[in-house]
Amino acid sequence: MEKKTRLLLCEDDQNLGSLLAQYLKAKDYEVELSKNGEDGWKNYRKGGFDLLLLDVMMPIKDGFTLARQIREKDMDTPIIFLTAKNMKRDTLEGFESGADDYLTKPFSMEELLLRISAVLKRSRGVPAPEKEVTAFPLGQMIFDSRKQMLCRADGRPSEMDRTLTTKETDLLRLLCEQRNTILLRSKALEGVWGEDNYFNGRSMDVYIAKLRKYLADEPGVEIVNVHGKGFRLVAPEK
Repeated sequence: MEKKTRLLLCEDDQNLGSLLAQYLKAKDYEVELSKNGEDGWKNYRKGGFDLLLLDVMMPIKDGFTLARQIREKDMDTPIIFLTAKNMKRDTLEGFESGADDYLTKPFSMEELLLRISAVLKRSRGVPAPEKEVTAFPLGQMIFDSRKQMLCRADGRPSEMDRTLTTKETDLLRLLCEQRNTILLRSKALEGVWGEDNYFNGRSMDVYIAKLRKYLADEPGVEIVNVHGKGFRLVAPEK
């Protein structure tokens, strides 16, 4: 029997939480329902979840705080925020907290299912073919897209070594594949986020800022904006 996809749902509205949990279970998902952020953290620590659905406005611990706590230990499990808020700064805070998507209430059950399916598809990805180039030199660093690692090219441990999230990996890979040429915003959004829209665009800008920070100390390596078009990874070819 195929293993069911496990979801952690954190929602303080008892009626809405029960309704969402029942609907998702009817769609063959396994759902763990938590009534606040603290309970959500306790349930998350049990492990084995494929995706997290976090309400933003929860008692004891809000969704943003919970997401940041989770991201300190886990950069891979996708997170979708469920919120009544619709202000731009709240959306950006959600993405900066580690969100993969953001769904504003009220939403339809069909839209929720589509978002879950799209995020899971992106996060699971497709294994790279054996002959595909997966290692890209970036100054004194090397980016291994298969291992989702950015580390020193000489293999020596460094405080600059880091494990990248799936989105960081996919975006940096696109930049590396088109180094010293323009990566169109539309191509990056469709390739990494699946859709070119305002909220995904703001999310991408957050991730570009993160990648710039990771590469800030590399001589000759820079991600520059190309006004009205996209981005260019300026870096030596070898």
